[in-house]
Amino acid sequence: MVVTSLRRYPVKSMGGEALTSAELDHRGIRGDRWYAVVDGDGRFASVKDSRRFRRRDAVVNYTASTTADGEVEVRSGDASWLVGDPLLDGHLTSAMGSAQRLLPEAAVPHQDAGAVSLVGTATIAWCAARWGGSDDPRRLRVNVVVETQTPFVEETWVGRRLALGSAVLTVVERIPRCRMIDVEQDGTSPGAPWLRPLGAERDLCLAVYADVVRPGVVAVGDEVSVV
Repeated sequence: MVVTSLRRYPVKSMGGEALTSAELDHRGIRGDRWYAVVDGDGRFASVKDSRRFRRRDAVVNYTASTTADGEVEVRSGDASWLVGDPLLDGHLTSAMGSAQRLLPEAAVPHQDAGAVSLVGTATIAWCAARWGGSDDPRRLRVNVVVETQTPFVEETWVGRRLALGSAVLTVVERIPRCRMIDVEQDGTSPGAPWLRPLGAERDLCLAVYADVVRPGVVAVGDEVSVV
């Protein structure tokens, strides 16, 4: 097995950036989900409502990436801002209909239930063949895509360790999904809904979370082994 793609999301729920290599620390890919759009109640902008999130569908119209100088740039249409520009908060506030700020992680973690998210290519291909629509992994917003031959094989790795590049991960759990996988976001269109059949056939779970046991660097093309 090899790593076929790596992706980082500098701002939670916004579009992200493809990487050829990534540094992993105990929090995950360095810089992943470090920022979030936060309202006056401290809830994060998303496409769903929950204790941590408030539905703000406009958040997916933005994309975040890292500049050569290590700063985070946010784009929407032809406009762009560096994080820290007060005009960015103003634009987010106008787009979402209430006061918003782009903030770094503080007391409430921006990651959900694992440091790194991972899926196998065979799993994505199986879903697209069975339910239709796009097999683009961006609809799942995972960090790591691994070339696999057996659908859902990554679920059998829960409780086991993965070596990839110079890093070692422990797979901790399957990922329960929300409507984000059926929303146009991060430059991809779903084409056909997966959430309802996923609930009926797969307990709403698709891909896995992993925690970083040994920090290191992983690159596209690196071998992946279950240890």
